[in-house]
Amino acid sequence: MKICVNGDTREYNEGSAVVDIVESLGLVDKRIAVELNKEILPYDQYNQKLNDNDQLEIVQAIGGGQDDMFTIAGQKFSSRLLVGTGKYKDMEETRLAIEASGAEIVTVALRRTNIGQNKDEPNLLDVISPDKYTILPNTAGCFTAEDAIRTCRLARELLEGHKLVKLEVLADQKTLFPDVAETFSAAELLVKDGFDVMVYTNDDPIAAKRLEDIGCVAVMPLAAPIGSGLGIRNPYNILTIVENATVPILVDAGVGTASDAALAMELGCDGVLMNTAIAAAKKPILMASAMKKGIQAGREAFLAGRMPKKRFASASSPLDGLFF
Repeated sequence: MKICVNGDTREYNEGSAVVDIVESLGLVDKRIAVELNKEILPYDQYNQKLNDNDQLEIVQAIGGGQDDMFTIAGQKFSSRLLVGTGKYKDMEETRLAIEASGAEIVTVALRRTNIGQNKDEPNLLDVISPDKYTILPNTAGCFTAEDAIRTCRLARELLEGHKLVKLEVLADQKTLFPDVAETFSAAELLVKDGFDVMVYTNDDPIAAKRLEDIGCVAVMPLAAPIGSGLGIRNPYNILTIVENATVPILVDAGVGTASDAALAMELGCDGVLMNTAIAAAKKPILMASAMKKGIQAGREAFLAGRMPKKRFASASSPLDGLFF
């Protein structure tokens, strides 16, 4: 039978369902919307059988250009801004800020946030639906490799086999700097246990490379202490990490405003993860929008290639042919 898919008529077997076409196009588990004969078809009705000459429209949201996507653990993302869910005044502000950011990956501190365990409390999954966002459980608040590993395993159980996690093992309450030795130990065991590990670390190029060699799918050096808003303190360290890496590098922690995010992207980072910079702003939703634009501007500037810095002036207009 003939089915028109996104304006292109194709032949399909009799009895084919919408899900069969979605699968044949390689769109299983992708964020898509389907329209059947100009009517929205909910996800739970994709098993519906098709008839000859039915019309399907299949669309997906893209941000920042489909040709400039980046990949983590085999999954492609358009937005290079990752955001957290803490410190907002309420669930509605959380929802609006995340939407304004354009983020596709959202972090959740499992031991501090209700993500469905207590049905009598507001459910964060109503704000960050797994159908819309990639949820990134993290080990915030863990100070030993053992606690971090247990948290990741609980996350995998709670989220039904979810393998992508953000690993952070902290050294102390005051600085919230990473305990690199404990981070190495936790990363090795989690990778062996089948997790896709995105790892928070300091801005040490040697430590970052070691974590990549262990098998982490992304390395996330800090810009400055968590929640400090100080911006990138050691840009040359970040640049060295980026230059030596074969996995995505995302700045994590310490960003304060949009120019900090832009600088991270101008250095060649694949993305930036932030929470406090948005949630603690006077107008979080507006700041989320600013961060989205900062990420995009920094990425475009990196791809464009900045002019070389010069010690002395260089005239914008040619000096030849002047009347003196």
